[in-house]
This record gives sequence, C-alpha cells and structure tokens, in this order.
Amino acid sequence: MKDNRKGRRVVVTASERVSMLPPYLFAEIDRQKEAALKKGMELIDFGIGDPDMPTPEHILRAARDAVEVPAYHRYPKGTGSEFFREAARNWMREQFGVAVEDGLDVGAVIGTKEGLAHVPIFFCNPGDIVLVPNPGYPVYRASAILADAVPVDLPLQRENGFLPDFGAMAREVVAGTRLVFLNYPNNPTGAVITLDQIQRIVEWARREDVLIISDNSYSHIRFDGRPPASFLQIPGAGDVCLEFHSLSKTFNMTGWRIGFVVGGTNLVRAFMGAKENIDSGVFTAIQKAGEAALRSNIAGYFDIYARRREVLVAGLKKLDWDVCDSPGTFYVWVRLPRGTESMTFARKLISHTGIIVTPGSGFGTFGEGYVRFALTIPEDSIHQAVGRLEQKELYSHRIKAWLKKGMK
Repeated sequence: MKDNRKGRRVVVTASERVSMLPPYLFAEIDRQKEAALKKGMELIDFGIGDPDMPTPEHILRAARDAVEVPAYHRYPKGTGSEFFREAARNWMREQFGVAVEDGLDVGAVIGTKEGLAHVPIFFCNPGDIVLVPNPGYPVYRASAILADAVPVDLPLQRENGFLPDFGAMAREVVAGTRLVFLNYPNNPTGAVITLDQIQRIVEWARREDVLIISDNSYSHIRFDGRPPASFLQIPGAGDVCLEFHSLSKTFNMTGWRIGFVVGGTNLVRAFMGAKENIDSGVFTAIQKAGEAALRSNIAGYFDIYARRREVLVAGLKKLDWDVCDSPGTFYVWVRLPRGTESMTFARKLISHTGIIVTPGSGFGTFGEGYVRFALTIPEDSIHQAVGRLEQKELYSHRIKAWLKKGMK
C-alpha cells in the first residue's frame, strides 16, 4: 500500500514467529491432486483423516430442535453450557471411571484443534520449552512457535513402540520444559498406551513440574480389544494434566467443531479464563448436538474401520510393504524402503496411480521415510487401491527402482 504523506510504499509483513511456521502439509499434495484430476484420473484419497460417514441422525435431530430455540441464538456461556458440561462429566465417568467433580473441572472448546493451539499461549512464557512429539500432529509445533516458546522434538521411534522416552532427554532440556504434548491413540503412527505407561509419565511430570497436554481425540478408535484410556485415570494426574476430547472422530462430527477439556480445577479455570479473551464460545445449539452425542452409544462405526483396516493391511502386506501394524486410530502407518523420501513417493504415487497418501515428513523429521493411509474411504475403494498397486507390481523391493524410473 502507498503512504501518500511521504510518497513512499509501506511494506507490511507478518511477524517473525509466523515466518517460523512450517509449510502447510497438504499444499504440495493438493497441487498434485489438481494435476491428476486435469488428466482425468480417478483419485482414491487416503490423505486427510475426515470421516466419510454422516453424523448420526439423533445428533442431527438434537441440533435441528436446538436451532429453533431463540435463547440459543445469543452469546453462549464461555465455559460451556451446563447441560454440555454435565454430559462431558458423565462421559468421563462412564467411559473412564473418572469423577470430574473430585478436584477436576471441564470446559467446552471449539474443537480440540482450537483448544490445543491455545495451550502454549496461555501457559508458556517466552523461551519455555515445549516437548513436541515427532512425528506428530503439526498443530503442536505451530502453537509453541506462536507462543514464543521453543518447540523441542520428543522422538517417537518404532523400536520403542512410538512411545516417548523421557529418560533419553538431555537434563537441560527437561529442566527448561514447561509442557509436553502427548497423543494416544497416536496420529500418525496408530500407537496406543497402557495405564502402566501413563502412570510412569504422570510420575515423571509431577517430579519435573511439567504440564501434560493429552490429546485424546482418538480415544475409542482402537482394535486391540482393550478399553480406552485417559491420563486422568491416574490418581492426582489432574494436578499436572489437561486432557482434550474431541467429538469429531468418535461421532463423525469434524465440521461441527466441538470438544471439551478436562483436568485439574485450577488448570481448567486458568485455561477457560484466558480463552474468554479470544472467542465467545461454542454455539449453544451445537452444544445441544454435542450433548446428544456424548449421551449415546458410540460403538457403531468402529467395526467398519476395523474391516477397512484388515483389507488395507492385508493388501499391503501381500505386496511385502512394511506396515506398522499399530492397533489405534483410523490410520495405517507404513515404512518405505530405506532412503526413500516420503514426499517424492507420495507425489509419484498420485501421478501414476491416482492414490493419495500423506507423506510422513509432514509430521516431523522422524516421520521421513513413512507414509500415512487414512481409513476414511469406503471398503471397495480400498480394494481398488490395492488392485492398482498390484497392477503396477509395486512390491516393496521395487519401490526405489520405480521412483527412479522417469524421475528428473
């Protein structure tokens, strides 16, 4: 824009912290998708983890009824309406045996992504260290950067079951750590965690005075026959833990943008008090939909994901692909042949087969050499994708040669 007073152009730029944000994970993939569509290819999209099944009818009905209530058209209560918070309390009690009334509190968030992104802004001082799972959900790192905190990698290695190894962290890093993001069942690896492992992490956090941020968005999507787990099942964990629960994946409500945070009373109140300075809360009619979801049976969709997972894993293993057969989430994490760049592979897979996967490098440096498949497409499309790979004879030992062929 032009400053007419001085006759010179003024260049307005974003802050330095914005320039430090990593590039958008799907930007390059989106370009490749557009190019493939222009060639008339039929795409099979394992990319984004957005459930393809509709929101259940009883939830839609609750929302329709609530939209007609004039009182719900006004500003919502910042911490969440009491009916939604009570449904969340019941959910924690019924699903995890956690009594929210016992030194804990709960508040509504506009989806867990929003809630997670605000945590470092509310709890970190400039220069505080935030431990970020690598590979992990990109929002963790971005939120630390935007808070002027220092994101430090918490490596999740296959040989350790994609679990954190706090004993391997340098002492000076631990001493400067303010909070740690953890996500189990884990995106992108599918790893799960036991209550014994959770207890050891809680003990470490109490000893080191570190705040645990548990992203429990995929709590019930697991295929090992074990019940879902919560950090708050450990006595005293509320003193050092905020846990976020999402309705997006469990109830096919990604577009509705609703979830809740639960943890120690002082932590939740500090979080919600700061949040009230930024937004005006969740639309009350959507909270009514959320209440209906939390009070309903949740088991209906997981058998579908289990069957899809069986088809994909069996198909990839038939081609000798190195599948990390972890039992959580609706993702399948696959190791590429050593030395294979995940973005290069994903790019060529789209252009030659029309199959879209997410390159592991988008989840951090320790995700390089892997790709992620999301099970959010119909079973017949998964069969079709495996058929395309077989047609290309894309066995694991042939991938590197296939990439070199025709690549500039």
